[in-house]
Order: sequence, then C-alpha cells, then structure tokens
Amino acid sequence: MTTTLFTPYKSNKLTLNNRIVMAPMTRQFSPNGIPTSDVAGYYERRAKGGTGLIITEGTTVDDKVATMDANIPQFHGEQALAGWKEVVNRVHAEDGKIMPQLWHVGMARVAQKAPFPDLPSAGPSGLFKPGKQCADPMSTKHIESVIDAFAKAASDAHCIGMDGVEIHGAHGYLIDQFFWEGTNQRTDSWGGSMENRGRFAVEIIKAIRAATSPDFPIVLRYSQWKQQDYTARLANSPQELEQFLTPLSDAGVDIFHCSQRRYWESEFDGSTLNLAGWTKKITGKSTITVGSVGLNDDFFGAFKGQGSSTRSVDDLLERLNDGEFDLVAVGRALLQDPNWANKIKDNRTDELEQYSGKALATLS
Repeated sequence: MTTTLFTPYKSNKLTLNNRIVMAPMTRQFSPNGIPTSDVAGYYERRAKGGTGLIITEGTTVDDKVATMDANIPQFHGEQALAGWKEVVNRVHAEDGKIMPQLWHVGMARVAQKAPFPDLPSAGPSGLFKPGKQCADPMSTKHIESVIDAFAKAASDAHCIGMDGVEIHGAHGYLIDQFFWEGTNQRTDSWGGSMENRGRFAVEIIKAIRAATSPDFPIVLRYSQWKQQDYTARLANSPQELEQFLTPLSDAGVDIFHCSQRRYWESEFDGSTLNLAGWTKKITGKSTITVGSVGLNDDFFGAFKGQGSSTRSVDDLLERLNDGEFDLVAVGRALLQDPNWANKIKDNRTDELEQYSGKALATLS
C-alpha cells in the first residue's frame, strides 16, 4: 500500500513528488535569528532523503515580541532572508519543495527569557491560559501591525522562491489564542463569537493572498489541543467545526494541516474520521494529517527525554488510500532519520531508527 504514499500530489497550485511532509519542529539553532549553512544542510538532507514537502521550523514574523528565544530563526531582515534563500536553493537542488512556517508565539513568550525583555508579551486578552493574566490585551493597532507582519513575511517567502507558506494557528500560540475562547475574552470585533475569534486569522490569510499571488499556496496549521490544555477543543461537534473552518477556507486557505496527538484517534463519536478527515469532508480542501506517525507514543514524552518505538503505518496507508486526507506529516521520525521516506519507499523498514528522545525538538 505504500504506492499511495508515493503517488505524486497535484493541485492547481502545488505539485509534490509524494505525500510525505516534514512537520515543522522548532530547533533554536539560528544564532540571533539567522539561519546558517548548517540549517540549510539539515533541510537539504531531508529533501535528499525523499521527503516530498518540507515545512520549516517555526520562523517568527517581524514583531519584537513574536519570539521566545534569540536562536529561533526569524523570517525578516536581510541576513535572515539570505539564509533562507540558501535553504531554498539547496532543497530545490535535491528536487524537494519547502515552505516556511510563519509564527508569532503570543503569550507563550516568557518576557524575561526572550529578546526585548522590557516589553510585555502579546495576546488577545493578555491571558496565557484561562484565568492566568500575564499582560494587557493587544491594542487594535498592534493587531493590525502583526497582520501586516505576516503578509510581509509571506511576500518575502514568495520573492526568495519558497513553494508556499504555512501559517501557525495551532498549539496555543498567538493565532490560536484568538481562536480559543479560554484565552480570547475580548468584547470588540476581535472576540466573542466564533466568527469574531477567527477574524484575526481570516485577516492574515487575506493579507497574505493580497501580498503574494493567486497561485501561491497557503497552508494553515490548527489544533484542538493546546500546550496549555491538552483536552481543550475549539469545536465539540462537526457542526461547530464547520462554523470554525468555513470562514478560513473562504478567506483563501488551500491546505489545512490538522494537528493531533495521535493521527489514529477519531475526532468525534460515531465516525472513524480523524481531524484531517473531518476537515476535508467539511471544506473540500486538501488536508495534512499529523500525530505520532511511525511511532508508538505521542510527543509529550519527548519533552521528558523519553524515546519511542516504531509503529506500523499500515492503518495510515489505508486511510490515505481511502482518501480520508491527502498528505502525511512526519515529525520525530524524520528528525531522527532524514532518510525515513526513502526507507519506507524501498521497504527497508528494518533499517528505521527508533526515536531516542535525545535529539529533542518541539513540534511547532
């Protein structure tokens, strides 16, 4: 059944050699936010190893409080963009495709440990999680400037030859803090109803489309769970999920990247569809599934340095073959083994390396 996994993906905006996507994983190996030649080599090896699409680690947009660490790469400024241009060139030389994940960490930033420690972190209501107030709510002016920063980053990505962009709207970071009622307690047009809570993302998507081109792919990553609360949910039913997704789809998302802890878990009672399956059914758009692909345990154990044994992907391939989703994102398995895709393709599963938990990266 691996034939399906290695069938080319084709849409009117994007063509990939296969259905394997490298999931974004934060690494903090870019001194002062500048990606080095070592970073380029890291992505080059995954492209050479057969990965169809690489989504980079989270890269921060041009807002002083967008990052939580000086070694997280940025996607603005002449030096950083020159570094990313080298990444693009080396990935393309291996016949790979690559997109940056555009990121603002919001209230997940600990000001004292981040650049510009005198500035408070930013969030729709200044809440890190429900009941934990850490700053004042973002002003409308600041909201609008961050929207512009996402658009400028996407424009720069387009100019240096990236194959699209992914917007990070998951895991309790800034955009997700607007989505989540628990952290968005605003009473203006940026909060309240689900439609208003989604407006920040909608305006970013529209601004990116206007700043790039009609055929430039836009991916949105979202999740029900948050790093602040693994059980949190944006939608408790297919009807609520449709209410959440429709404005985002209409605004211009081409592909939804649907983050789960374990891809094999059903999203709603009464159906075997996972989050990516429901998202595709509701929107008609292509979807990426992600969550412990090729591994037995979810990634929270990795934060404690725990390893994970390999897991069969037969059920994943059955779902892909049935059209439940279109693409499969692989995180820790590709972190550990840059040749994971080629080994799966050549049926060299006995050569797959178990995830040791030592080469830890955070799933963006």
